[in-house]
Amino acid sequence: QVQLVESGGGLVQAGGSLRLACAASGRASSSYVMGWFRQNPGEDREFVSVISASGGSTYYADSVKGRFTISRDNAKNTMYLQMNNLKPEDTAVYYCAADRLYSGTNSRNYDYWGQGTQVTVSS
Repeated sequence: QVQLVESGGGLVQAGGSLRLACAASGRASSSYVMGWFRQNPGEDREFVSVISASGGSTYYADSVKGRFTISRDNAKNTMYLQMNNLKPEDTAVYYCAADRLYSGTNSRNYDYWGQGTQVTVSS
């Protein structure tokens, strides 16, 4: 059982940067695979990135590769998404997700979700 809370969203100009954080709580939260997804109204939830429990393995959607970096600090039970060179098409609600298994890119495989944080990139 894990609870997730995202923070760090906001309004930023194109080309700027934001760092999102996802604070996890609950027993054995540091052993969970964690990922980031994003969603706009009327659209499917889109995979962004995922990181293994140890932080040793990461994977990114092609749309963010080279611009975003996922990381985690298990001592603080926190996952991060460093977003650089932001583009207007990055605008979305960003969600933190967690699962006991390496669940891949399908949002349906994740058991735990945060409430989301809005990221808006202006041109």
